[in-house]
Amino acid sequence: MQLPSTLSGVKPAGLRVESVSWGGAVRGSPDEPIISDISFTVLPGEMLAIVGPNGAGKSSLLRCLYRYHRPDAGRITIDGEDIWQMKPQAVARRIATVLQEPATDFGLTVAEIVELGLTPHQGRMNRHEAYAAIGDALQLMALEHLAPRNFASLSGGEKQRVMIARALLQKPDILILDEPTNHLDIRHQLEVLALLSRLPATVIVSLHDLALASAHADAVLVMARGRQVQYGPALDVLTPHAIRETFSVEAVIDAHPATGRPRFSFHLDQTISGRP
Repeated sequence: MQLPSTLSGVKPAGLRVESVSWGGAVRGSPDEPIISDISFTVLPGEMLAIVGPNGAGKSSLLRCLYRYHRPDAGRITIDGEDIWQMKPQAVARRIATVLQEPATDFGLTVAEIVELGLTPHQGRMNRHEAYAAIGDALQLMALEHLAPRNFASLSGGEKQRVMIARALLQKPDILILDEPTNHLDIRHQLEVLALLSRLPATVIVSLHDLALASAHADAVLVMARGRQVQYGPALDVLTPHAIRETFSVEAVIDAHPATGRPRFSFHLDQTISGRP
């Protein structure tokens, strides 16, 4: 999938996370934050994959990155500017999100949901340019035939593709996606990750599939129990030892015979299978 000109023109931003913690009050104790002391830097145009077991704090971290949760400690900056010192509309123009939670559709069609991606750019695009961009976003995600359908009538995978199309229409400098391959069939998983890795934007994505993370991301952040375990290039971070310690499974990593990319095979070790 190639990005059409109507959806290009973004200026990828650098994102820096400095000693961020959040959620102590939610758990009931300031000493037990949901995420704690997270620090990393994503360079403009890079793709970061965040991986970890369920409950690791991946979604909570993403909510801090797109200015939904204000950190209890630390700071998050875009090109050196603290996101909490920026106006909400300025953040909305620079950051787009695709979330796990089903979107509220209010009876809208697929085309109308995608069109919402233009909201931060109102007054910056004429009607002809807007229609062309909407059409290109629908085509890019293979949604043209679904344009008049009610969003609520779609399958989970179709809804996910609609939300990605809406985010692309926003033309963000930073695109944040929480488990974007959930509900997608194998072909669409591969196509979506390939597209994300080629976007001119800075991309931050949480994933369960370590093979997809390794194949497409420039860097991987491994989380467990709200803490940062490792951060760095996928081949340095996703080792059998790190996978065993983080996910409580044994891993065998070899080269895929067709692509040469890392291939992960997992099995339970009875000595660690009872871990929480």
